[in-house]
Amino acid sequence: MTKLTPETLWSMEDKELLKVLDKGLLDHKSKEVRFYAPSFMYYKTSNFCSSPKDFPTISVTGKGCGLKCKHCGGLVLETMYPANSPETLFKLCSKLKREGAKGCLISGGCLPNGSVPLKSYAETIKRVKSELGLIMFVHSGIINFTSASALADAGVDAVLIDIVGSSETIREIYNLDVTVRSYESSLKALDRASVAYVPHVVAGLHYGTLKGELNALRMISRHKPSALVIIAFMAIRGTQMADVEPPTPENIVRVIAIARSMFADIPLVLGCMRPKGTHRTETDILALKAGVDGIAFPSERTVQYAVSNGYAVSFSPLCCSQIYVDIARHKESNN
Repeated sequence: MTKLTPETLWSMEDKELLKVLDKGLLDHKSKEVRFYAPSFMYYKTSNFCSSPKDFPTISVTGKGCGLKCKHCGGLVLETMYPANSPETLFKLCSKLKREGAKGCLISGGCLPNGSVPLKSYAETIKRVKSELGLIMFVHSGIINFTSASALADAGVDAVLIDIVGSSETIREIYNLDVTVRSYESSLKALDRASVAYVPHVVAGLHYGTLKGELNALRMISRHKPSALVIIAFMAIRGTQMADVEPPTPENIVRVIAIARSMFADIPLVLGCMRPKGTHRTETDILALKAGVDGIAFPSERTVQYAVSNGYAVSFSPLCCSQIYVDIARHKESNN
């Protein structure tokens, strides 16, 4: 068989890719998989039921977004708790803590430059960490060193950032007037700030087709992420891309396979955003064959497949970006 470089996996026919997965040529030999089901989506199977309280999401811009990306249109923000000021954020986190929250994801809509206005919340996040002890993940958008340093000083547990590898996709889908260089600069800023960060790559963001994902993974490979999450475009009713077909399970897992080949020692997760139904089950099982370390909101059939194939499985109510901490703790406990 041809040497399995990222380039050959990228151009490989689907049937050849499936052969690679079936033969286990990409699996990094771990027989453990961690499943995640945080609070922002209801999830119930015979194995696990999500809690509405453990790990909610918060928007520091409420429903506001300066970009209105074609695939989202700001609709995702409507599912989050609004916290439009530092004072409101602390009060909300205090309330969530009293109700049983273990942590939260701080996100929000983007400014016209593609950043999420988190810097002014850094002191409040620091206070939440010290006084409430919540796990705090933030979703940053494009970020500079000053903001990255502020978040590092605040003690965030991880910065989540979407990395896009096509300038055309950035303009077409995000309505954003920057290039891929801005995402490379963001990765450099996060490295320099010495903060844990977890890049996300969206498979099929360019109208359901693969375009810049390989380049995005190459960019990430030049830096030092704590973990890597692959998600996939899914059509959201009411957006400009509501009628766009999602990428096939094969193409989503193509991106995962490339990531596994490039990041053998970094936790790799199939994240929460991806099509549902039969499509999800097919993607999940292929992702297991490709060697992922975790899956968010797995289908019931996926869990059954993992158990029947000898995987040690666990469930967590936290965000899947927590995986780098979970794996490190597991290794420590076994030493």
